[in-house]
Amino acid sequence: MARFSTACRGQSLRVTLQVMPAIQNLLLLPGLLCDARLWRDTLALLDGTVAPHIADLTLDDTVHAMARRALQEAPDRFALAGLSMGGYVALEVMRQAPERVTHLALFDTSARPDNEDTARRRRGLMALSRRGQFKGVTPRLLPSLLHPDAVDGPLSDEVRAMADRVGHEAFLRQQLAILQRPDSRPILPGIRQPALVAVGEADILTPPDLAEEMAAALPQATLARIRLAGHLPTMEQPEICAGLMREWLTRESV
Repeated sequence: MARFSTACRGQSLRVTLQVMPAIQNLLLLPGLLCDARLWRDTLALLDGTVAPHIADLTLDDTVHAMARRALQEAPDRFALAGLSMGGYVALEVMRQAPERVTHLALFDTSARPDNEDTARRRRGLMALSRRGQFKGVTPRLLPSLLHPDAVDGPLSDEVRAMADRVGHEAFLRQQLAILQRPDSRPILPGIRQPALVAVGEADILTPPDLAEEMAAALPQATLARIRLAGHLPTMEQPEICAGLMREWLTRESV
């Protein structure tokens, strides 16, 4: 967008051209038991630079279907950011429609499928949920999501409320999708878009070594370890995340 102004002085005409930054479409993919609240504070700091579109990942039970639905509702071209489960879906978007993606950001996620132990625990949680014992994010689970400094603060209540809004049925669909997701490591070297791979330094669910693995395989990746953050840095450290995303969105493909 360009803004023009003119001023006359005697017989001369002065023309001033002020170039305004372009607003970029940004498709955001939430994690398991997360909704738009996951991105709220980070987006507030990006106001005026992005047009956000937050996908609903509660309706489908495969990452393929989640990605297809997100693409159907997204703009023609967009930057793409996903956190945790949203990262799994983001990589599926890169399989289905890479030509529509200008930039890729992966927060606190992994390109690997579940190992046997993780898959077993996931099936156990699904079984409990089917028996009516769904409890969302419990106090015992919070230390695996948030930095220790945030576990007893107001952010913990917001994380629990977010999970309650997503609810039991969506939790089952999302867990099934995660359980069946493909190994995305083989596609990473072919992703040529500017990439941001970010992870909370205290993330124990998808720890920094998994972020390092992805960043090493992506040709145009920047790796960022976010201080004082666990698995949900966009809520825990929105200022840092917004700064990282602002720089990421200015990068051009080589």
